[in-house]
Amino acid sequence: MSSLNELMRTNGTCRDYTTDPVSDAVLAQVLDAARWGPTGGNRQPVRFVAVRDRKKKETLRDLYLPIWAPYYKAAREGAVRVGAGNSILANADRFAHAMADIPVLLVVCARLGDVHPTDNKLGRLSIVGGASVYPAVQNLLLAAHEIGLGTALTTLLCEQEPAVKALLEIPEDISTAAMVTIGWPVKPFPKKLTRVPLSKMAFVDSYGAALPGADEVS
Repeated sequence: MSSLNELMRTNGTCRDYTTDPVSDAVLAQVLDAARWGPTGGNRQPVRFVAVRDRKKKETLRDLYLPIWAPYYKAAREGAVRVGAGNSILANADRFAHAMADIPVLLVVCARLGDVHPTDNKLGRLSIVGGASVYPAVQNLLLAAHEIGLGTALTTLLCEQEPAVKALLEIPEDISTAAMVTIGWPVKPFPKKLTRVPLSKMAFVDSYGAALPGADEVS
């Protein structure tokens, strides 16, 4: 069994999957890990819809592609900043078009009445509400990786929320937060992800003040 530290450092986005099915038991094991993610007030707003039906997966792909296409074009032209080269963008484009072939498309949902965004009056984009949603998603990504499953997290489909909710019969008081693709990877997991050095993202007492020891970790 891999250590948690190793799982975190090697859990790359998987864009190429085999057609081998993901069993109900394995999927349930992955989703069970999500239950233990922290949520504000322990209100537990997260819900999941695992889509296996081919027709519904095709519909989700067809909803995704019109959002992806202009983003892909802008990224290729440098109008959108992405931390990836053209080869990774090409892989992401192939992934988008092959989405219906992936064994499980997991639509992540949240009950907004149980999310408490304390930053919604600051005159900027609110991000706090996600603190009761995305830790659960990270749990399932790591649990999937431990089993050997590949995953990819995307939020582009949220732009098509009304159509997604109608397709999956999601109740009025439930909102979409992301989609996670799940399947067995074609390629091995990366040996280590590329990330910004700790010294450039963590400080002490004041923003920009060097954190002692940050240069000593890798």
